[in-house]
Amino acid sequence: MADDEATTLVRLGDTDLTLAAEVDDVRGRTVLDRNGDETGDVEGLIIDQRERRVRFLEVSSGGFLGMGKKRVLVPVDAVTSVDDEHVYINQDREHVASGPVYDPELTPEPERPYEDVYGYYGTMPYWGAGYIYPGYPYR
Repeated sequence: MADDEATTLVRLGDTDLTLAAEVDDVRGRTVLDRNGDETGDVEGLIIDQRERRVRFLEVSSGGFLGMGKKRVLVPVDAVTSVDDEHVYINQDREHVASGPVYDPELTPEPERPYEDVYGYYGTMPYWGAGYIYPGYPYR
């Protein structure tokens, strides 16, 4: 995949697109780590507009009344299951909290802006040779 194709990611809420099935919308659900500890809440979905696939969960944690809130991106490849209230991931809470900070107000740099996130989580970037989009983690 060419470098410019890796930068087509946008927040779903900033588009006029919707998810095919409302049940697939995990925004607002609590993220639990592999130990069952609360990691944060899914605040947004980062999608590949060209391929119309969710690539990252925007997870927020901490803060009070919106102040001091930290946002990180978690690749959909880290999601292990989903239920009506939770999204489960294969990482520890501390690992997620120490991840690269995501600021939705900043525009990512043009060359592979999310490569550091994939590297941090040890997953293959979606533009990598042989990448397979993860199946939906049904309950």
